[in-house]
Amino acid sequence: MENNDWLKQILMIGVGTTSLAAEKIKEVSEQWVKEGKINPDQAKNMVDDIMKQIQSDQGNLQAQMERQIRNVLQDLGVSRQSEVDELRGRIDRLERQVRELENKLWR
Repeated sequence: MENNDWLKQILMIGVGTTSLAAEKIKEVSEQWVKEGKINPDQAKNMVDDIMKQIQSDQGNLQAQMERQIRNVLQDLGVSRQSEVDELRGRIDRLERQVRELENKLWR
């Protein structure tokens, strides 16, 4: 669970950075419109294009981070949840078999 909290914090930093970048991009585009360097439509298109690129890059970064974390956990020998669940199921079946054998012996 601690690893998930760490990952969430990193992702939240990314979201915060993206929000800050969006605000600054909008400010700059508004300033350029006021200065007559670009028209409002160009400003909107520019902001939209940049935000799409940032969101795409952020998605790629998140996927890369998740892959890296999985690799590190695998290198450290940390089992995946599916492996732990499988082992729990096997233990449950073995315990049931042991109980059944004990019951047969006591009859």
